[in-house]
Amino acid sequence: MKTLRVEQLEGTGTRIKILVRAPNWIGDAVMCLPALRELRRVLPQAELVLLARPWVSEVFPLDELRCRLIAYDTRGQHRGLLGRWRMAAHLRREGFAAAILFQNALDAAVLAALSGIPIRAGYARQGRGPLLTHPVAVPRSGEIPAHEAHYYLELLRRLGLISQFPEVRQILLPATEPSRTSARERIEKLLGQETSLPAGWKSKGGLLVGISPGASFGTAKRWPAERFAELARRLNEQWGAISIFFGSPEERPLVESILPKAGKAALSLAGKTSLTEFIRLVQGCDLYVTNDTGTMHVVAALGVPTLAIFGPTDEQGTRPLGPRVELLVGTAECHPCKLRHCPIDHRCMTSISVEDVLHAAQSCLHQDQVAAQ
Repeated sequence: MKTLRVEQLEGTGTRIKILVRAPNWIGDAVMCLPALRELRRVLPQAELVLLARPWVSEVFPLDELRCRLIAYDTRGQHRGLLGRWRMAAHLRREGFAAAILFQNALDAAVLAALSGIPIRAGYARQGRGPLLTHPVAVPRSGEIPAHEAHYYLELLRRLGLISQFPEVRQILLPATEPSRTSARERIEKLLGQETSLPAGWKSKGGLLVGISPGASFGTAKRWPAERFAELARRLNEQWGAISIFFGSPEERPLVESILPKAGKAALSLAGKTSLTEFIRLVQGCDLYVTNDTGTMHVVAALGVPTLAIFGPTDEQGTRPLGPRVELLVGTAECHPCKLRHCPIDHRCMTSISVEDVLHAAQSCLHQDQVAAQ
């Protein structure tokens, strides 16, 4: 396996320009952040340019990483062969000296080769090894810590850009007390516009609970919709909480089916926020209850107390790594099957009761209150 030396990429005299192909999905983008930060640390003088899909581009703290971003829109102007040629021509004009491909697909290697980038490094997956000048063997099970964040760091280690890395225990996105206060004010304004605030809500503690009942990978990752509705009702009855349902435009029908059963103290923002708006708003929540989905990683990284419900997936590999995270993992002999849709009775998810979630939520909030003291 050919390795890259930092000296090769830092160059001598002129400032080297490196294309960094980011992962395509929101959760993967967050889990890639430790590797992006390491890359910037070992290449402080390089010009780093992120190539990312539009729907994940808002995750990256560009100022911190000191890089700019090129949007790769395969659903729009870069769709099909002509669109890819258009992007390749753009990248060729940029004059990149190297490309580091954190994204695993064949398309990433094809695009880098079409762009005439002389150094192309990434994992040798999907038959793309011949297109890479520096193909890297995929880690075998047990070779690195289980969490996906280490998979991206290991690419840099195998390339020789870093010698070692510590186990990643948390991933953070920029968040401040003023940003949390501002988010809270925006949510309360939205609540005032969309629904009437329950009497005495603030005197009862004014709890705001964000909820993500969807999951883009498939129905197997979804805790039953009727339980989310019951959860929202119980949160209001027991704690006076208001539940705010978030989701993508595709998840809007799911949320709309839940809302009539969720009680009066519930609001849907599903399909109504961009990722940037979501990041700004969710910081105002006191707790976030979510299935295993991409925005789960964003919420946890922002430091919002996060309760994540896992069923068919491997929680050790894809759990959120924020500072205030609690997991609820369903019990089933077939866990983790990693299937999109359950072929039997969805027993991993149905094994988690509303009482289980309420108890875990109380624990999550208690830990946050203790930490704030």
